[in-house]
Amino acid sequence: MNQDKTLTCRDCADQFVFSASEQDFFAEKGFTNEPGRCPSCRAAHKQRNGGGRNSSFQQREMHDATCAACGVETQVPFRPSGDRPVYCRDCFSQNR
Repeated sequence: MNQDKTLTCRDCADQFVFSASEQDFFAEKGFTNEPGRCPSCRAAHKQRNGGGRNSSFQQREMHDATCAACGVETQVPFRPSGDRPVYCRDCFSQNR
């Protein structure tokens, strides 16, 4: 059974508690390292770097389009060129 641990933040040097339930969560996810930042520094770091694990993926620019199958207005992550049909999410899934 895990016990709460007191860790020191590598950014602000404040101490924070790494609770037993957080340790269980980390173990369940397969994480082998303890957190290096306190919750507030971790949140600030994520904010600066675009959101964490998938920070390399920028928010995609979406473009308006009309579904070629059902006519509903939708948005797609590419600029429709007009030479190929564009489908909404539902119609795309059905035509896959």
